[in-house]
Amino acid sequence: QVQLVESGGGLVQAEGSLRLSCVASGRTFSTYGMGWFRQSPGKERAFVATINWNGGITYYADSVQGRFTISRDNAKNTVYLQMNSLKPEDTAVYYCAAAAAGFSSTQMGAYKYWGQGTQVTVSS
Repeated sequence: QVQLVESGGGLVQAEGSLRLSCVASGRTFSTYGMGWFRQSPGKERAFVATINWNGGITYYADSVQGRFTISRDNAKNTVYLQMNSLKPEDTAVYYCAAAAAGFSSTQMGAYKYWGQGTQVTVSS
């Protein structure tokens, strides 16, 4: 069983930055592919970014490409999402997720474990 705890959300003005962190329990973090998803009120949860087990492969949603960066530190059991040039439409609850296999994936169904989420609010 893997537990994921997100942090780093908050209120920020447009064009500002935030860095989200997700800490995983257990000793197998380095074997998991990791992803970030987000959900706005009234909308379905959507893919944001993903990274494979060793950080060598990353992939982003078109809406965040060039503004967000996903990274991981396997020694700290942590995955990060650096968010720059934030826009009001980035407002959402952000969730990290772990895939039992080490590959990266844009599909929610690939992820076995989910965190509780952290709120990000971007004001205009």
